[in-house]
Amino acid sequence: MNIPNVIGEQAINKVIAEHPVIGEILEKYDIGCTTCGVGICLVKDVVSIHALGDQIEAQIEQEINDYLHAHNITEGAPV
Repeated sequence: MNIPNVIGEQAINKVIAEHPVIGEILEKYDIGCTTCGVGICLVKDVVSIHALGDQIEAQIEQEINDYLHAHNITEGAPV
C-alpha cells in the first residue's frame, strides 16, 4: 500500500489508537486489527497480509489516504 511514511511505517496498534477511523476502515473489509492482540504489523503491510486482491487493497488505500488528507496528516507530520 502507498500510505505516507508518517503512518505507513508505524505499527497498526499505535496508529489505530491515534486514529480510530483507520481501524474502522479496516474492519469494514473484515481486517480485524482493532481486536488483534499483537498489533505490530506495519500499516503499509497490513492489507497485503490478508490477500484481499488488488482492487480491494486499492479501495482501502484510497479510503485511508482520503482520511489522512482530510485531517492534514501528511509526510513528515507528527502523529
